[in-house]
Amino acid sequence: MTALKEKPAAAAAETGPVASLKDVRISLERNGVRSPILRGIDLEVGRGEIVGVVGESGSGKSVMSMSMLNLLPESSRPQTEGGIRVSGHDMASISPRDLRDLRRRRIGVVFQDPMTSLNPTMHVGTQITEKSGSAEESIRLMEAVGIPEPRRRYKSYPHELSGGQRQRAMIAMAVAGDPELIIADEPTTALDVTVQAQVLALLKQMQERLGCSILMITHDLGVAGQIADRIVVMNAGEIVEQGPSRQVLTAPQDDYTKRLLSARLSLDVPGPPPAPGRDLEGEPLIAADDIECTFTVRDEKGRRTPLRALRGVTLYVQPGESIAVVGESGSGKSTMLRAVGRLQKKIDSGTITGPTSPEVQMVFQDAGSSLTPWLTVEEMLAERFDAGVSRAERSERIASIIERVGLPLSVLRAKAGELSGGQRQRVVLARATIVPPKVLLCDEPTSALDVSVAAEVLALINQLRTDLSIAVVFVTHDLAVARMVSDRIAVMHRGRVVELGPADDIIDDARHPYTRQLLAAVPDPRRRPGEAAAAGEGAGPPEGHTFERPEGAGDGPLPKDREANLIALSTAVPRVLRHSVACFKEEGIDR
Repeated sequence: MTALKEKPAAAAAETGPVASLKDVRISLERNGVRSPILRGIDLEVGRGEIVGVVGESGSGKSVMSMSMLNLLPESSRPQTEGGIRVSGHDMASISPRDLRDLRRRRIGVVFQDPMTSLNPTMHVGTQITEKSGSAEESIRLMEAVGIPEPRRRYKSYPHELSGGQRQRAMIAMAVAGDPELIIADEPTTALDVTVQAQVLALLKQMQERLGCSILMITHDLGVAGQIADRIVVMNAGEIVEQGPSRQVLTAPQDDYTKRLLSARLSLDVPGPPPAPGRDLEGEPLIAADDIECTFTVRDEKGRRTPLRALRGVTLYVQPGESIAVVGESGSGKSTMLRAVGRLQKKIDSGTITGPTSPEVQMVFQDAGSSLTPWLTVEEMLAERFDAGVSRAERSERIASIIERVGLPLSVLRAKAGELSGGQRQRVVLARATIVPPKVLLCDEPTSALDVSVAAEVLALINQLRTDLSIAVVFVTHDLAVARMVSDRIAVMHRGRVVELGPADDIIDDARHPYTRQLLAAVPDPRRRPGEAAAAGEGAGPPEGHTFERPEGAGDGPLPKDREANLIALSTAVPRVLRHSVACFKEEGIDR
């Protein structure tokens, strides 16, 4: 990786905090109603320090960071009291010229969603050059942050990069110009766990090389603990606790901090108890056999080329069972879920048997976009009933399901835009289960939620599964989430299932190196980025088993008859309890 230019000695010798907030109080106006957002914030960011600011949605952490950039929306008519100083400038009296210079040269910003932060009509490299000043400097920065083939990617548009590459481009833009402070606002929330670990490690590496400070905004204490020197916990516009990272994570003092820690999803959280309606011995409810699915995409030169999204995937789901399908973006897990739900109309080969809609219901990642914005919650729930259901019965069942998903009856009069993220996801679950299906398909339903809200939604899915005796297929990129909701886990990589088995076996005795990579990437406050997780240490394949490509196979895609097969490590247990792993040869497998 290309070395970055070191900070000049004069800059390194500066003293005092790079940013400070003194008794900052901010109120914003919405629909004619003014509400206090920050309530007397006192915070300093030291030079060369990484400060993690942690809190749930509505805690005020993002408003605080935007106030440091003078980027609060004018439409909200912000009123600010107290003092905010950044890089020696008073943000209340800074001139427009100095503010532009401050934003361009002294502060770097990494936002949550790089796709909405980058200009879709401009090459990525050109956008970095606006900050760095030259194409060669931009290419050097792109190489420094780990973007492959930087000279070619310089002329790529944002949509032509992966999510991780787009975030790396944002970091390259943030570090251009040798900033004193980088504000990273939820920079890893929408990323796979492995890409998240890489981005956190990259931020830490950039800070060490440049000697700059980082203000890291996140809702996850585990993420903050990966790189922060000091953690600040916010709740309802106030700082409720702050201190060295290790102290806050291991000996929290405030009850709110303790609740955030207890709500974190970790590999130590036990899975759900067996559901009463689970049948592991009978015929599968869903049987997907040898599914092949190919899409046509354009390569970097604009040529149409085939992409095998699913490569011989076989997956059975038993009645009342919960199975999690785990993998990174591009692994094929969402394509597989759509195929099971009959939403993927075209598959190349293979068969899928089992129930179809309305006996199969889907819960999507973005609850807001899957709810009809002009209908009330009651109207959306009522749409699920047949015409023969009486008004009295409909009202009774709507009230019952709202109570079951833990919402007050008052939400029935609300529209989607008036609900929080967690409330919207509960409404989606209510809509999917008000007429109990046989199968509930969940596509990353908690990835955009605060950790405490995500834990509540996962517990609700487990409870609905038990109460209604339904099967669940749950897609996620996070093995900690998978363990909390599943009886079995299927790990997918590049269109294939590479490991399959009971959840405890996959977590505690992972055999495939890709599974161990996913385990090692789960955020853990007890270790720093790059440190191997205990689950990934020494977990080698059984004797005679290999995960290597066949000799002479090269680096390209393998013909179907030369790909690794999913082989059971033991056949002495029922099929659905077997731990299987992808392998290129069968000899030596303990059966």
